[in-house]
Amino acid sequence: MSTEESSLVKQEGVEKEMSFLAHLEELRWRIIYSLIGVVVGAILSWIFIDFLINNILLVPAEKAKISLQNLKPFGQLFLYIQVAIMTGIVLSIPNLFYQLWKFIAPALEANEKKYVNRIVIFSSFCFITGIVFAYYIMLPVTLQFAGEFGTEAIENNFAVSEYFTIIISVMLAAGVIFELPMLSFFLSKLGILTPEFMRKYRRHAIVIIMILAAILSPGADPVAQVLLAIPLTVLYEVSIFVSKTVQKKKLES
Repeated sequence: MSTEESSLVKQEGVEKEMSFLAHLEELRWRIIYSLIGVVVGAILSWIFIDFLINNILLVPAEKAKISLQNLKPFGQLFLYIQVAIMTGIVLSIPNLFYQLWKFIAPALEANEKKYVNRIVIFSSFCFITGIVFAYYIMLPVTLQFAGEFGTEAIENNFAVSEYFTIIISVMLAAGVIFELPMLSFFLSKLGILTPEFMRKYRRHAIVIIMILAAILSPGADPVAQVLLAIPLTVLYEVSIFVSKTVQKKKLES
C-alpha cells in the first residue's frame, strides 16, 4: 500500500470516528432536551396537582364506587410526585417525539425531512388519543369489574397506590398501542412489513385483536369487548394504508 493510500485510509478512519462521536453528542443533547421537557411538564403538573388528582384521576374510582385508602406513611406525598412526573411525561410527548425524529432525521432522505413536523403531530395525536380512549372506555370497564367481582362478605377497599398504578399503566399502554400506524411506517421503511402481508393475515389479526380486547376488558360483556376491538381494528386498517403509502413512495423514488 502506498503512502497516499495509507493516509487516505487513516483519514477515512478518523472521519468515521468523528462521525460516531458526533452521533453520540447529538444523542446526548436530544436526551437533555427531552429531560428538560419532562421537567417543565412535571412542574406545570405540580402546580395543578390537586385538580389533576381530584377532578381527573379519581373520577373513574368515584364512578365505579371504589373506596381508596392510603396504607403507607407519606404515601400521598410520593403519590403526588409520581402523578406529577407521569403527567409531565404525557405533556412533553410532542417534544419527546420531536427530539426522536430530529435524531433520526440525518438518516432520512431530503424529501422526507420536511415531513418531520407532521409526523411529530400525528404521533402525538395517536398517543393522546390512546390515553383518552383508555380513560373513557377501558378504565371504567376494568374498574367496574374489579369493584363488583367477588363475594359481598369481603369489602373491596383498594390501596390508592395500586389504583394509580393501574390507571397510569393502562393509559400509557393504550397510548403505545395507538402508535401502531407509526410502527407500521418504520417497519415498512425498513422493508420488513408490506401491505400485502397485512392484508393476507387480516383475519388472523382480527382474532388477535378480539383476544386483546377480552384481556383489556376482563369480565366485560361482549358488547364492551367489541367496543374495545373496533378502534384496534381501525388502527390495523390505518397501518395497512400507511404501509401502502410508504411502499408506493419507495417504488417511485
